[in-house]
Amino acid sequence: NDGSIVNKILRAENKHEKEYKVTVNKNITQELINKMSNGVRIFNPVTNKYVTTNKCLVTKVNNRTFKIVLTQGLNRQIRRMCEVFGYSVEKLQRVRIMNLTLKGIPYGKWRVLSKSEVSELIK
Repeated sequence: NDGSIVNKILRAENKHEKEYKVTVNKNITQELINKMSNGVRIFNPVTNKYVTTNKCLVTKVNNRTFKIVLTQGLNRQIRRMCEVFGYSVEKLQRVRIMNLTLKGIPYGKWRVLSKSEVSELIK
């Protein structure tokens, strides 16, 4: 419950990795994976301008699900990226921030961070 750590993790300018599992409305093509990986020109309503997203890692999980690792934190970034290619997001789950994953944590629950995890976060 340390606000300074939370702010450090979530601030976009710190460029921390955030990994998401994304399920879309139709089958994923290799072209989508390639284009999403290389950056996508999307509209940023905060600045009222178009911006090209940073390159990112995108991996296909199954026909309609992929994982994406971002270092940016633009408003509704993943949804907007998918919309450019005619996809709509049906399910979006953040599964990792930096070295912290949701693995083994039941929905709606939490756990105490280890000392080594906290040390990594405050570097």
